Amino acid sequence: MTSTSSSKFKTQKTAFYVLLTYIICQLSVLILIFIPSLKDSLLQLFSGVSEQDQLIKLSAWWSTISFGIAFVVSFILISRNKQFWDVFKGEKASIGASIGWGIIGFFLVFLGQTIGAYIELALGIDMGSENTEAIMNVTKVAPIMIVATVFLGPILEELVFRRVIFGSIIQNYNFWIASIVSAIVFAAIHMDFTHILLYTICGMIFAFLYYKTKRLLTPIIAHILLNGFVTFVQMNADKFQA
Repeated sequence: MTSTSSSKFKTQKTAFYVLLTYIICQLSVLILIFIPSLKDSLLQLFSGVSEQDQLIKLSAWWSTISFGIAFVVSFILISRNKQFWDVFKGEKASIGASIGWGIIGFFLVFLGQTIGAYIELALGIDMGSENTEAIMNVTKVAPIMIVATVFLGPILEELVFRRVIFGSIIQNYNFWIASIVSAIVFAAIHMDFTHILLYTICGMIFAFLYYKTKRLLTPIIAHILLNGFVTFVQMNADKFQA
């Protein structure tokens, strides 16, 4: 085995382990289902509120901690492979340009979602995401959820869907195939199939930002800004309507 093929295999293995870490993180909530005694013990940490709010707070803290663990594990895995970030040929954009494109990307995603929303309306699909509504309901009871949805979630999702999935596919196929496939997987993982078009559009724009600058920092910034903006608007909806 040549040094080039050995390096490629090592990178693929790292990508697989990062993907596996993310999957385990997503499925970790099953622990509470299969070990009810653990769930009951943890619920005691949130005594003094209704049973429903106890479950919501536990869900929020569990999600945030599991995301945090997945974040740390992923970057420990990546730190052992310096070639992990070498996806594209050519020079990467400067940090300044990458940040600039990240900010521009936020507006591109916002525009893309607006166009997608009009398409959905034309198809008879009502506006409003059940996934977003569910997350906001949790966030209102347990603000710690903001850490997961605004910061850890976007970083992990860009790492998995743009670097691992998109970055792996584009090694053998063109941008369109890689971006569409990775965007559809990204959309599906949100389990909001009524609005799969909106999530797919977002995924393709995030892929474009990564492809444009060759730095994952760019879609991470756009994704954080998007989730932060949505969270801010949803959490202050009553004030805006007053």
